[in-house]
Amino acid sequence: MDSGIFNLKNYGKVEFNIRKIMKEKNITRNKLSVLTGATYNVINRYYNNDITRLDLDVLARMCYVLDCQISDIIEYKK
Repeated sequence: MDSGIFNLKNYGKVEFNIRKIMKEKNITRNKLSVLTGATYNVINRYYNNDITRLDLDVLARMCYVLDCQISDIIEYKK
């Protein structure tokens, strides 16, 4: 059994539900960008579920502005 780092496994994935929350709260990417102080580009990456590295400060600001919990934004799927 190979236990090297190149042994690929399906660990599932992490998804962002920011699009759904923004729709429920009737807030645009541009407005969220302004209210959080994050660039439109950053908000757009979360919106499109295209994040490779998390910025905890941006996530905290999004939770504050959207009045939600981090578990509402991030979901792990096997």
